[in-house]
Amino acid sequence: MAAYKETPRQKMIAMMYLVLTALLALNVSVEIIEAFVVVNQSMEGTNLNLKSKNDETYARFERQSLLNEAKVGPYWDKAKEVRRVSNEMVEYIENVKWEAISRSEGITIEQAKNTPLGEVESKDKYDETTNYFIGNSQDGSKGKSHELKLKIEKFKTDVLNGLTPEAKANIKLGLETDGNYRDASGSKQNWEMHNFYHTILAANVTFLNKLIADVRNVESDVVATLFNSISAEDYKFDQVEARVIPNSHMVFTGDTYEADILVAAIDTKQNPDVVINGRTIPAENGVAKYTVSAGSTGLQTYKGSIKVVGPSGEVKEYPFEEEYFVMTPSLSVAPTKMNVFYANVDNPVSISASGIPESQINASITAGTIRKVGKEWVVKVPSGVGKVSVSVSHNDGKGKSRNMGKADFRVKRVPTPTAFIANTEGGPVAKNLLLASKAIIPKMPEDFDFDLNFEITSFTFIGVRGGDITDLQSNSNRLTPEMTRFIENSKRGQRIWLENIMAKGPDGNRKLGTISIIVQ
Repeated sequence: MAAYKETPRQKMIAMMYLVLTALLALNVSVEIIEAFVVVNQSMEGTNLNLKSKNDETYARFERQSLLNEAKVGPYWDKAKEVRRVSNEMVEYIENVKWEAISRSEGITIEQAKNTPLGEVESKDKYDETTNYFIGNSQDGSKGKSHELKLKIEKFKTDVLNGLTPEAKANIKLGLETDGNYRDASGSKQNWEMHNFYHTILAANVTFLNKLIADVRNVESDVVATLFNSISAEDYKFDQVEARVIPNSHMVFTGDTYEADILVAAIDTKQNPDVVINGRTIPAENGVAKYTVSAGSTGLQTYKGSIKVVGPSGEVKEYPFEEEYFVMTPSLSVAPTKMNVFYANVDNPVSISASGIPESQINASITAGTIRKVGKEWVVKVPSGVGKVSVSVSHNDGKGKSRNMGKADFRVKRVPTPTAFIANTEGGPVAKNLLLASKAIIPKMPEDFDFDLNFEITSFTFIGVRGGDITDLQSNSNRLTPEMTRFIENSKRGQRIWLENIMAKGPDGNRKLGTISIIVQ
């Protein structure tokens, strides 16, 4: 084939093709990136489950330590030390993970903590993370990966410290940092280079979460080994006695009485034989649950026995007797200041139910609102409602609600106040007393026990002198200067009328009665 000379343009296109081919070879496919994201999410969920499982083991450990501190105490102290070093190791790995994301994304540590891996834009990049983990070294000895390796080795030493050889033999330690690692060409690599050299951020984060899971698994194995090292028989049955733990000693008719019946120190591997009034009660995890329908009211009693296998294999029987009280629900809903509800004002109400704590009482109303203020309830009903019902229920705090009944109330309009001036609603009034008062005051009826005031917004002043009628208007509750002069010039026996008195209350404006005055 004859050779030919390439043009500059052809050379440029050929070079760009080579570059693109190289980039494609280096680029990680989108499917692989997404696979890392999915695996990482699974690892994060696994880590939470592992921590929750370990926390449950610690809780059981602590309870057993309280039962017999002399026996369990040394094991419990070691378990707490394992928890401390494990939490410190996990916290260190978490910080490494957030630092890697922070550097790769160019964001703060706090932002990195709150950014899911799927939302990290540089999850397919490796330049910044390689520099972070490997550093300026050929084997990673000057990067973060070497520091991480040393931390892992120290953690393995610390977590096994103080354990017997037999205990160590039962623990699957894992977290290997020395292995036969090889690169793609078959050349030998150390742990740092194998896991972090030219590894994309998504793979780094997933691997670090995998390390956290390994730490939690080691923690789980060590604590379980410590827990199993204790002789259950020595401390679980140190003091044995029958116990009956009812949910409540008082039950309402129609409800169910429930109680836990158990040996004081429970052996969950042994289900005791429980018999009550000749009836065998099945047990699970060392506890028998006794339930019976609350029928007739009054004091109810029951008795029985618990049989368990003792430390030496002999059967021991522990009798018990218990009682509870059944009563019919009763309800009290009473207004504290009146025998009806008044519209558009706060009506204080007392609500109580026999045997029910105030915190477990809920109330509702068919119209308006009802709310708790301190230890009292407050009802507010709108205008136009003639009757309301207050319903009360009992919430036992365990998701169960019981209807306690309801109470009906009439709704009345707030009574209209009476207009007073000079402390009188009409009749003879001394001129000097009338001039000194200067204002109309609305007064509520004496049997209306509410802190409620109406406001006089206007009234008409009418006076007659020498056959002439004087008609004056005030847009407040006070006498105007013209009204005051008229009174000053009035003679004994002269009549004055204050009428069209308008007052503003909680439900709008009211027209009050006329005040008829004879000047004295």
